[in-house]
Amino acid sequence: MWGLLLSILMAILIGIIGDALVGAQMPGGVFGSMIAGFAGAWLGALMLGSWGPIIAGFPIVPSIIGAALFVFLMGLLGQALRKSA
Repeated sequence: MWGLLLSILMAILIGIIGDALVGAQMPGGVFGSMIAGFAGAWLGALMLGSWGPIIAGFPIVPSIIGAALFVFLMGLLGQALRKSA
């Protein structure tokens, strides 16, 4: 139970940091930040491997970089969808 709660909190924190690095606003508030954190952790570990400090199963540095990349890509997708509509 505590492991799941810690994972969710780490995902939210990673998503918020990634969002702040890009300077975009991830839609969905805290829930959107949590999704960006989980997706960023997966994307960062896939691209950069699992190095640096690991907290609650999240390699911190690759996860933050992955979350920033995820938020950036979501921002580009949002802009493209707004222009086409």
